[in-house]
Parts: sequence; structure tokens; C-alpha cells
Amino acid sequence: MKFLKISFIFFCFIFLNGCLQSTALLGPGVTMATTGNVVQAGFQYTANKAIKNETGKDALTLVKDVAEKDHKKRVFNKDFKKMVKKRVFNARKKISLN
Repeated sequence: MKFLKISFIFFCFIFLNGCLQSTALLGPGVTMATTGNVVQAGFQYTANKAIKNETGKDALTLVKDVAEKDHKKRVFNKDFKKMVKKRVFNARKKISLN
């Protein structure tokens, strides 16, 4: 059984390499080969298709974009906090001099 799983994964990597439409089937295919759970593979394929239809992006690209957006937001918040602290410090300094 282990040989069958390894040969299926090898088959997927060799023959589905570079096919953009087939990458949606690669994840569920590997899931089905490793776990043997056809229902889980079907749900995974359906979820991938739903994400693709809704956003126009595959699941990996969507996750990457969300992570980049979150990173940019964190950097902005960090810079904004620095600016506010600097302005408060300068305002306190000016008030204490008067």
C-alpha cells in the first residue's frame, strides 16, 4: 500500500508539473492517496473551487495576499505609534518649558 501511495505522488509530480488547472486536483489527490479518505478530498477540491470562483485566486495566492496585507497593516501601525509617541513627547517637552 505504501508503494502505491509513493508511486501516486511521484506520478502527480511528474505529469502534473506546471499545469495550472491540475494544481487544484493535486492537493485533494495527495490527500486521497495518503489518508484514503475520498470524502475529505472531495471537500478540499470543492473548497478550492469555491475560493477560486469567489475571489479569482487560488487558495495559496489568497492566503499569501492576506498575509502581506496584514504585514503592511502591522508595519503601518508600528510607524504610526512611533510618530504619535514622538509628537506627545515633543508636546510635553514644549509644555514643561513654558
